[in-house]
Amino acid sequence: MEKFTDLKSIPSYLSLQNIDTDMIIPKQFLKTIKRTGLGKSLFYEMRYDENGKAIKDFILNKEPYNKSRILISGKNFGCGSSREHAPWALLDFGIKCVISSSFADIFYNNCFKNGILPIKIDEQKVLKLSEYSKRKKEIEINLEKQEIKSGNEINKFEIDSFKKKCLLEGLDDIALSMEKLSKINDFEKNLISEKPWIINNA
Repeated sequence: MEKFTDLKSIPSYLSLQNIDTDMIIPKQFLKTIKRTGLGKSLFYEMRYDENGKAIKDFILNKEPYNKSRILISGKNFGCGSSREHAPWALLDFGIKCVISSSFADIFYNNCFKNGILPIKIDEQKVLKLSEYSKRKKEIEINLEKQEIKSGNEINKFEIDSFKKKCLLEGLDDIALSMEKLSKINDFEKNLISEKPWIINNA
C-alpha cells in the first residue's frame, strides 16, 4: 500500500445521500480479486447509459473532475454490502480521499486498509466545501495536521491515531503482520523447542 501524502485537487461533488457499495461498483464487476482495473467501472450505472456509452453530464466524466483525487459526497456514503471492491474502484480511478458527514462502518474501515482517507466533518462544512467543486477550485488535505485547507479557511478533522499511522506509513494488514515477523519466528522456534511432537505429528 502506498504511503498517504498531502493531496491537492479540485474535488468532485456527488450530492446524493446513501450511496451504497452497489452504486460504487455494481455486482457484475465483483468476479475479479485484482485491485486494479475497476476504476473504469466506478459508478458504472451513473456514468454509462444502457449501451455502455459515457453519460456526458455525469461529473466524473467531465473535465476537470475526471482527474479528481478528492470526492465530496452526501451522508451515509458506502452503505449496503461490505464489498472491498468499492474502495478498490475508487482508488483505481484515482480518488484517495472521500469527504462526507457520515460513512457506513465497514466501508469506512475498508478505506484505511486500502490507502484511502475517509474524512467525517459536519454536514454544513461538507456543503461549504462542495462550492469549491462547483467553482473548480482546489482544496488541500494534510493528514499529518488533520486539516482541510480551502481558500483561506482551515477545517480540522478527527481520525483514529492508529489508522492515521497506517495511512501515513502505507501499512495494510499484510505489512502490519510483517512488522511482527521476528516475533512470529521467535514464537515458532520456541514452540518447536518446547513441543517438538507438534511438528513430528504434522
